[in-house]
Amino acid sequence: MDTAKKRGFFTKGLDGIERVGNKLPHPVTLFFLFAAIVVLASALGSALGWTVQNAEGEEITVFNLLSSAGILYMFESAVTNFTGFAPLGTVLVTMLGIGLAERSGLISAALKALVTSVPKQLLTAALVFGGIMSSMAADAGYVVLTPLGAVLFAGLGRHPLAGLAAAFAGVSAGFSANLLVTSLDPLLGDLTIAAASTFDPAYAEGMNILMNYYFMIASVVLLTIAGTFVTEKIVEPRLGTYKGTYAGEEGEDMTTVRPEEKKGLWASLIAIIVTSALIALLVVPSWGPLRAGLPNDEILSAPFFQTLVPILFIFFLIPGVVYGIVTKNIKNDTDIANQMGDTMATMGMYIVLAFAAGQFVAYFNTSNLGQIFAYNAAGWLSEAGLDGMLLVLAFMFVVGVINLFIGSSSAKWAFMAPVFVPIMMKLGYAPEFTQVLYRIADSTTNIISPLMPYFAIVIAFAQKYDKKVGIGTLISTMIPYTIVFSIVWVIMLLVFMYTGIDLGPGANIFYDK
Repeated sequence: MDTAKKRGFFTKGLDGIERVGNKLPHPVTLFFLFAAIVVLASALGSALGWTVQNAEGEEITVFNLLSSAGILYMFESAVTNFTGFAPLGTVLVTMLGIGLAERSGLISAALKALVTSVPKQLLTAALVFGGIMSSMAADAGYVVLTPLGAVLFAGLGRHPLAGLAAAFAGVSAGFSANLLVTSLDPLLGDLTIAAASTFDPAYAEGMNILMNYYFMIASVVLLTIAGTFVTEKIVEPRLGTYKGTYAGEEGEDMTTVRPEEKKGLWASLIAIIVTSALIALLVVPSWGPLRAGLPNDEILSAPFFQTLVPILFIFFLIPGVVYGIVTKNIKNDTDIANQMGDTMATMGMYIVLAFAAGQFVAYFNTSNLGQIFAYNAAGWLSEAGLDGMLLVLAFMFVVGVINLFIGSSSAKWAFMAPVFVPIMMKLGYAPEFTQVLYRIADSTTNIISPLMPYFAIVIAFAQKYDKKVGIGTLISTMIPYTIVFSIVWVIMLLVFMYTGIDLGPGANIFYDK
């Protein structure tokens, strides 16, 4: 980082977080240590009789990982903890396609075309906006846009970690926002409606899964502006001048698209159009196998949305192959296999991280420690006797803290909604409003949680440009996004509250008793 410039109090604070964080062991070692701590904590919790009741009245107890059954579980599950680690397959399969597109030269040429056609002032905003909109493809944005953001910035002579951070902020912190309906809307909406029905069945009957849609549309614009501001005014100046070179394309001119590259790009565009048409035939017609005969109002439940990983693989693979053939970077099938193999060779560190993180996540989930902590935190808040904005802010704080321990958005809301939706309704706040509060707090803390499944891969992408990047570097880089996104989102929420704008179709902020 550039230390020549005078650094303000806030920047010095972030530097301190980075120094402390980077003094921690290597992320691989850290995940193994976390796993060991969970094992010991499970034994302690079991001995002390830690327990809690869930919303259905079922008792949840700590599973002792040091018991005979626990030790057997750790040995028997070691392989499946690794192979079943949620992001592993998604990352590797998608990277096969991305890697070939990159090594054939397609991504580099496409980025150069973007650089020469889009005003530089809008590139950061376009990257943040693309990250926010990527939630349409579930978690694919983590794997696709985050590394591309770094490559784009590096090719422009800007700091690649700033590009990575902008994309990561858009994908993760803006996960709840979108101009379109995503799979998260029915997932959370159904839980909210079920929770509201326990307090007022008549009110719940009039609710719909688009209860936050207007708010989320407005959030896209707001977060794009906020993300651009944080990237260009806080993150990038703090990172300073990048001393390295554009990985894999050293010395390449990123301002000129050569004739053969233009020819390859046009051929790739045709390949994308044809591929899109063929994929559309699988999902648009009622007989499409990726639609499974579902009507239009249930389209979000179609198999298509669960098959996006192989679809993304195809969307990168086919244009990449076509581009490579046209530009003569690919001459035969051996070149294709070698380029994919070279991509997997660069993923070695992530695979090791996935093994360590997979053990930790599995141990933590199996021990039930996360659920017990979360239910207790929810209980403490519900019994605190807070009202009005104090309760709103306290609720968001608790959601953020719980998010540091439990990554799944739907899993957290599944046990929080039955507790807090009725409480907020008693205080005059509509269930739709409570869900918005949850989505804001959950999204803004995703990017600073080391336990978020994709946190490890973002570190792996960052280490491509700086081997010294650790947990401290990434957290200190992302904290400004968490702070600014939280502030502007709450301000926008207040605007909705005091102007009476609906959060979604027929979705008020206040509950009329």
